[in-house]
Amino acid sequence: WLLDATALGRACTEAVRAAGLQPVGQLFHEFPATEHGPGGVTATVLLAESHLCVHTWPEQRGVTLDVYVCNFGADHSAKARALMEALLALFDPTTVERHALQRGSVSGVAA
Repeated sequence: WLLDATALGRACTEAVRAAGLQPVGQLFHEFPATEHGPGGVTATVLLAESHLCVHTWPEQRGVTLDVYVCNFGADHSAKARALMEALLALFDPTTVERHALQRGSVSGVAA
């Protein structure tokens, strides 16, 4: 997953659908190796509800995950949490640092 954009992209898209979110576009990119080690991967899935971005740093055995949902018309927060849990299971990290943000509200629903 840390090096293969195709495999990571497929896994991200499957996880998005399994969480009940709607993919509407995607971009998966492999970065070239450098003197510091192998290149990482960025996977972006555009969602009807907003986006998923995954960035890998294989030289540090690290990954960042960003799941954002807009909640316009419905509360998609549980789906976002399910997507995050599926991705964490995919990477099976030894440590996790989480930051959950509420970015405002639309008609009384947290955005």
